[in-house]
Amino acid sequence: MTATKTVLTHIAQLLQVRETPEKPLVGTDFNELPLLENAYLKISDGRIEAFGHMENLGSIEGYTEIDCSHRLVLPAYIDSHTHLVYAGDRTPEFANRIQGLTYAEIAEKGGGILNSAALLAKTDEETLFQAAYDRLQQAIQLGTGAIEIKTGYGLSTEAELKMLRVIERLRAASPIPIKATYLAAHAVPTAFKSNPDAYVDLIINETLPQVAALEIAEYIDVFLETNYFNSAQTERILAAAAQYQLKPKIHVNQFTTIGGITTAVKHGALSVDHLEVMAPEDYDALANSKTVAVALPSCSFFIQIPYTPVKELMQRNIPLVLATDFNPGTSPSLNMNFVVALACIQMKLTAEQALNAATLNAAFALELQHELGSIAVGKRAQLIVTKPMRSYWEIPYYFGNNPIERAIY
Repeated sequence: MTATKTVLTHIAQLLQVRETPEKPLVGTDFNELPLLENAYLKISDGRIEAFGHMENLGSIEGYTEIDCSHRLVLPAYIDSHTHLVYAGDRTPEFANRIQGLTYAEIAEKGGGILNSAALLAKTDEETLFQAAYDRLQQAIQLGTGAIEIKTGYGLSTEAELKMLRVIERLRAASPIPIKATYLAAHAVPTAFKSNPDAYVDLIINETLPQVAALEIAEYIDVFLETNYFNSAQTERILAAAAQYQLKPKIHVNQFTTIGGITTAVKHGALSVDHLEVMAPEDYDALANSKTVAVALPSCSFFIQIPYTPVKELMQRNIPLVLATDFNPGTSPSLNMNFVVALACIQMKLTAEQALNAATLNAAFALELQHELGSIAVGKRAQLIVTKPMRSYWEIPYYFGNNPIERAIY
């Protein structure tokens, strides 16, 4: 934590200096990254008090000074899609994939999400909390200043509620904002394999009311995908969740396109996440909505599937967000710096576009745009101070390095 009153001085470049727009960045705004050179930034009680050029700093009596010479300062990353709470890991499945098995083949053998659910059912809350807390600290040190955490490795009422209680403990212990998403519809449990609709019934009639009563989750998610949950099942879940004011954030179009984006938009989804496979009608649905598109390039990198076609999304002025998809099976990395690098290297975003997608647009994906995502007076001072560098292009350029010297929160 920073001192009550802190001033960052001699900042080589202060990035993402702009007031909060009414909508996520698209077009020209998305292509630009406003900055100040040779700048200062004052923090008071955890919020941005003032900033400007060094020549206008004035007195700093009573402030703890941090000299940021040769360093960049930017808003902390906002990771809008993670599965931070889980038991064990899935390194044996990683070995299986190296030996040639596909994600689908591993899942068919009882691996993947079902494997994580079996492990979590046997793990007590304290163990889950301690492991997740350590991961959260790692994310913060890598520059994340707000994070979303999903359930989804419970797949039973008892285990899903256990995950939510762990998320609530993390929220109480965390110096950064945490948003919670209920994702019981992550996979069909083995006991319901012959009758998936019965599992949807259980979610709607048994688990969802208890989730709502806890008042921990803000969002509802469904893995709307072939061999997981179809549009009709998703419609039922989202309609029920709407009664409890849970807003949709939907896994969709990771492997196939089955009308899921249209379904998500119809129900007012805040975001649709993955989008590695897109059809013309999917772009049309998003272009006429308020839903943001969340790309997860670490997942594409790790399991070697196509990357989200971000250029096509941008051409339609569809707001783009970047997140880690941190999970034990398909994206075991909390490194948003690497996400930014992949977005540049593999998806051909500019550094400006990638940093916009990982900060201000990402804030919109968690409804935190008035608190985080840009440098503006009154916003929370969740900030990254880089190691010495000449340009923010060095963040994706040195893709294997950690560019962060200090996380301020």
